[in-house]
Amino acid sequence: MTAVSSGPRLSRGTHLGYALGSIGTAAFGTVPGLLLLYYLTDELGVTAGIAGLVVFLPKAWDVLLNPWIGSRSDRTSSRWGPRRPWMLAGGVTLPPLFVLVFAGPSAPPALAALWVAVAFLLAATAYGCFQVPYVAQPAEITDDPGERATLMSWRVAALALGILLAGAGAPAVVDAFGGGRGGYLAMAVFVAALLALGMLGAVAGTRGAPTLTRVRSEGRLADTLRLAWDSRPFRVLLMGFVLQALGIGVMLAGVPYYSRQVLGDAAAGTLLFAALVGPAILVMPLWLRVSRRLGKRTGLLASSTLFAGAAAALVLGDAGGTGLVVALVVLVGIGYAGMQMFPLAMLPDVIAADEAASGRRRAGVFTGVWTAAETLGLAIGPGLLGGLLAVAGYVSTTGDEVVAQSDPAVLAVRLGFSVVPAVLVLVSLPVLARYRLDPVPTPEELRA
Repeated sequence: MTAVSSGPRLSRGTHLGYALGSIGTAAFGTVPGLLLLYYLTDELGVTAGIAGLVVFLPKAWDVLLNPWIGSRSDRTSSRWGPRRPWMLAGGVTLPPLFVLVFAGPSAPPALAALWVAVAFLLAATAYGCFQVPYVAQPAEITDDPGERATLMSWRVAALALGILLAGAGAPAVVDAFGGGRGGYLAMAVFVAALLALGMLGAVAGTRGAPTLTRVRSEGRLADTLRLAWDSRPFRVLLMGFVLQALGIGVMLAGVPYYSRQVLGDAAAGTLLFAALVGPAILVMPLWLRVSRRLGKRTGLLASSTLFAGAAAALVLGDAGGTGLVVALVVLVGIGYAGMQMFPLAMLPDVIAADEAASGRRRAGVFTGVWTAAETLGLAIGPGLLGGLLAVAGYVSTTGDEVVAQSDPAVLAVRLGFSVVPAVLVLVSLPVLARYRLDPVPTPEELRA
């Protein structure tokens, strides 16, 4: 490995260009978890158990794919650097594949489910080609920790904006185009535009960024996975993060069900999602201040506790208390903002610590494992909710068909949006409490 000890500062254009990629990752990371399960059960008539598998299995493929992409991109050598060729491949192919997910046949349900599963598998593959090298890129385009922190702050802001645009915008587009398959197809085109803007914008925006560190792979993929797992800070952070991603995945998938079956208003889903992710843009400076004064681990534990407490209280929601539900979701969103920001800020610390201990830069390996685990957690969430609904006897429908769900099915919806994600996040707390890499704040940081 060859490294340069001091490189030029990154331009504002590079900061903005890199941040644009998070609009793409936010869109693909949010919309399938929010709408795909509901689209399968209440638009295509696929049974809840099968629908859960359709959402889960393509993402589970990423557990094998993403570490392989990380290892291969570590060894890529081109005039574009090691990461941008992979990012371009994902950015070009994912937008049309995402539209394809919602452009298949509507009947019979078995054929519709098969179409969605195959198209979603291809889309997940394209997403991995972009996401893994994108997350690895900051570790090698600058060796200045302060510069890297600035780059990450731009990324987190764009991530919050992307989640808001995609998560609140996608259901709104479905409604604006009259719902049904036409509404979902229009939504897919809207999301594809966000994907193209973010991913191709990041490829173009980082074209002038230097590659200060050349990565040397450890060899076989199994060896690189073992080395990543041997890093205790990475292992602890990853396990806690996956549990939280699982809880978030369950809650996101439950939004449209909770809106219709508990609040009695299908259109309330857009309001709930806006309340969930909207606070992220406003409270991010608050969590940054907590990070400087108390440390990233403490901030993550505090935000997770807030999320779990407010989520658990949502079990009391009903059709007459939409205002209270929205207020609780805002509190959930404040916690969710910290749960998004702190792990993203802690992962580069882990990579830097591994480099200091090993003398090697293995950013692609760590980010490959990280993104695979994150994707798996977010995919298991809708699958878990689908299984819960199936056990409770939830009845799938097609088109505008209206079915009165049984009390057990409505209870499953209520628990899936509240207690289940709260418990999963609470389980992550003792795991994350074992994380021991947080640097002690400097006097300058304390005075900031």
